[in-house]
Amino acid sequence: MLRQLWRLTRPVPAAGPNALAVTIYEHPDGVVHAEESGFEGVACVDDAARLLIVLSQVWSKTKLDWVERWGRGVLDFVLWMQEPDGTWLNFIHDWDGDKNREGITSRAGQNFWLARAIVGTQSAAAVFGGEAAHEAHRRGLAIAAAQEAPPDVRALHLFAALFGDDVEPSLAAKWADELLACRDGDVLKNAELEVGVPHLWGHVQEGALAQAARTLERPDYLDAAIASAEIVIVPAVASAFGGRESTSPYDVAAAVWSLDRLAEAAHDERWARLAADGRGWFDGRNTAGSPVYERERGRVADGIDGTRVSDNSGAESNIVAAEVLLDEAVEVARSMPDPFAS
Repeated sequence: MLRQLWRLTRPVPAAGPNALAVTIYEHPDGVVHAEESGFEGVACVDDAARLLIVLSQVWSKTKLDWVERWGRGVLDFVLWMQEPDGTWLNFIHDWDGDKNREGITSRAGQNFWLARAIVGTQSAAAVFGGEAAHEAHRRGLAIAAAQEAPPDVRALHLFAALFGDDVEPSLAAKWADELLACRDGDVLKNAELEVGVPHLWGHVQEGALAQAARTLERPDYLDAAIASAEIVIVPAVASAFGGRESTSPYDVAAAVWSLDRLAEAAHDERWARLAADGRGWFDGRNTAGSPVYERERGRVADGIDGTRVSDNSGAESNIVAAEVLLDEAVEVARSMPDPFAS
């Protein structure tokens, strides 16, 4: 995970002398072809902010100088991509730092990359310190509070609100209530018009509500989180995430993320066991019967199509795997030589 992410990390001099971002894709031959990554761009805030969270957590447990240097470099990129009004652009077109201002997956607004950047800068401010990260987080959160958001995005805002110093509990409760308002029976939906069982990628409402139940002392939030998880997450884990054309690490990591928080909030080992079963997907408890995380090569594949493990290993797959395999990421960091020295 970390080794692959380092291989994908590139400097972005336009964002600052130490700024770093992580390229989106890698081809099977191991060579990064950033110019072939599509019209969106070569690197994005959505990935960088999530990597920043991982590096903040790894550094807090290891205090390794090179992890801090890496994290601060990624933070420089994330801060540079914030607009004056507090929103974030997502992509750069190239490594010269040309910002993608018009693409539908890049332009500023109420979106996933704003939410990711809010959480990422919050993590960096708490761990690395610095007024710039704190101010970026504060301005981003103000945008989140001022506009409506779909539930899958609002769940990230809620999670940030539960740990922030600048948010009143009443706002966190308001956002939790918004998640409860968008349900089909017991199922927490990703969007108002969504039909059927929600897709798993980006679906963390159950985990966010479980955290809200603990922090705000609202058992009704936990009841709702459990009821939805029984329908959305439990069957997916029980089937080893089978019964679908493809499964990505993002699908699995989102489910495990929620299960971890359900275990903490409910004090029930059942949820911890389900989380462990979910993590097993990375080691072969899947429809391919093969590891998705190749420890020898230090890389996580981009998913499983039917019964075939993908040859590709991009940034998102390795980042989300590191989020839910954090203890292993910490051990990898402790065993890695300083990559800046090579």
